[in-house]
Amino acid sequence: MSKGFGKCFELQDGVNDTPNPSIHEVDSGRRHVFKCTTAAVALLMGSHTWGASAGTGKPLGFTGVPVSVADTLTVPVEYEAQVLYRWGDPIGSAQGSPAFELDGSNTWQEQSLQAGMHHDGMEFFPLDQDPRHGLLAINHEYTDDGLLHADGMKTWNADKVRKSQAAHGVSVVEVVERAGVWQVMPHSMYARRITASTPMRLSGPAAGHDMLKTAADPSGTRPLGTLNNCAAGQTPWGTYLTCEENWNGYFSSRQHPGADELRYGLGPNGWGYRWHEHDERFDAAKHPNEPNRFGWVVEIDPMDPTQTPVKRTALGRFKHEGATTTLSKDGRAVVYMGDDERFEYIYKFVSRDRMVPGGYPANRQVLDHGTLYVARFDAQGHGRWLPLVHGQNGLTAERGFASQAEVLIRCRQAADVAGATKMDRPEWIAVHPQTGEVFVTLTNNSQRGQPGRGVDDANPRGDNIMGHIIRWREGTTQHGDAGAGEFRWMHFALAGDPKADKAGSRGTILGDMYGCPDGLKVDAGGLLWIQTDVSTSALNQGAYTSLGNNMMLCADPSTGETKRFLTGPSGCEITGITFTPDRRAVFINIQHPGETASERSDPDRPQAVSRWPDGPTGGRPRSATVAIRRKDGGIVGT
Repeated sequence: MSKGFGKCFELQDGVNDTPNPSIHEVDSGRRHVFKCTTAAVALLMGSHTWGASAGTGKPLGFTGVPVSVADTLTVPVEYEAQVLYRWGDPIGSAQGSPAFELDGSNTWQEQSLQAGMHHDGMEFFPLDQDPRHGLLAINHEYTDDGLLHADGMKTWNADKVRKSQAAHGVSVVEVVERAGVWQVMPHSMYARRITASTPMRLSGPAAGHDMLKTAADPSGTRPLGTLNNCAAGQTPWGTYLTCEENWNGYFSSRQHPGADELRYGLGPNGWGYRWHEHDERFDAAKHPNEPNRFGWVVEIDPMDPTQTPVKRTALGRFKHEGATTTLSKDGRAVVYMGDDERFEYIYKFVSRDRMVPGGYPANRQVLDHGTLYVARFDAQGHGRWLPLVHGQNGLTAERGFASQAEVLIRCRQAADVAGATKMDRPEWIAVHPQTGEVFVTLTNNSQRGQPGRGVDDANPRGDNIMGHIIRWREGTTQHGDAGAGEFRWMHFALAGDPKADKAGSRGTILGDMYGCPDGLKVDAGGLLWIQTDVSTSALNQGAYTSLGNNMMLCADPSTGETKRFLTGPSGCEITGITFTPDRRAVFINIQHPGETASERSDPDRPQAVSRWPDGPTGGRPRSATVAIRRKDGGIVGT
């Protein structure tokens, strides 16, 4: 996912100097890469074939779209796309419906009742079991203050900070389809904005710990706000999990940050949001515990607009990319999560308690009790989940962990000590609904292969600018269990141009090529959807020239066949995929169209890169949710 202003400045990443091998290091002579072929699958899992397609109709039965650099959204000829919910659109709240001002002059009070900026992860929740009527919960990751304010950052004041904070967080909007057209319902009882200032609650083992207490909240349980919400997830009991990713960029820390601050990427100037100048809680030099109150998975009940969002500390604190939930064979919740930074880790939480009927009221504590694990990818397709439990795997007071609360608050450091595998930016994770196999996007890592950061079986390419996708099956048999302590893994694809692949992985992409895989979803029929996020600073340059604008593709897991489904407008990222239950509509997000290489737009030239979605009279480009359907009303993807 995009990191917002400062994404290109690598020194602002968290510093992972641990000596953990990226796997048990292997030399180039014995390095191998599993291809998505029958022979490789047989080697890994015996005679079982992974991921048999269960789609209805012909898999990938659409006309693929070509690479494009046009400032438009292109979908297959059999489909139509409709812009549904743009930054600045009213959420349909009974509190008011302020219109979007084309020059960016809306107040912060108005912004708090409008769609936030930079749409990202998203989930659909049907109402009354009607696939044509439901709620969309939508993340708003970060802001481009050059577009958000009429004069950008030429002047800076407390109201601009409040508006930026109001443009972060989550939207909950009620949507309905009528005669093939989707619309946001006005005056909805469910409509809600959750922002960087919304009261929250901390729960789980770390709630109330001294490291979470502040002068404003001596209880350590009542934080304010959520921000940099990236990917997301939906629980089987009907709640929305939104994930705090690059929260460190909003804080100004000490001039010389300590080791724990550096491990999470805190610095003296943040990433240029300048919130600390008018909101003291973002000055970590004055309030050193405030950053510890971010970096969590937040659970929201979209059906209850009065519910206080809950930060679930049992799931660990890091730069959460997403939270994908499934159930173990005995009914416990299993949540997969990636930490989106170079050389960071993949995590899994397994609840202590089983899910029970009754929705959120009956399962409100399921994510507070359980075991958090981190993944170790061993050679030749083996892997193990390492428990991050106080007293185990070196997580003792002598190593700096006095309690389970400290293990969770200093989760990256705990994973370092446990011996997790350093990966190439773990992004979205998707679970196949029929086979239970798990997929993860590893979007890129230009530092892989540098001294002390060698390649390995799971991350086989130095200067991995294109990224790859790994798949695994839990347990040691073909009928795996999400709660298992071991797994078997293989590569699904090494992204990019096979002809230019330095690891010799020619042919791993079967079909249309792509780079920097990011968003990921397996639909109810078993088709894998892949969204890309080539950084704006590199888009259509150098090795990325042949890829054009960012895109979304559809793949058949059983064959590896991959076909391009859409391309986005100039400067955007494709993200946030969710389906109606009948799969006859898919919603995606176009994030930051018109973004410049510096990621902060010129307010005097807001349309310098893109005019999407409103054209030349629209004032400025706007992130937006798009509804896509087959013209004949059929199932998407077939």
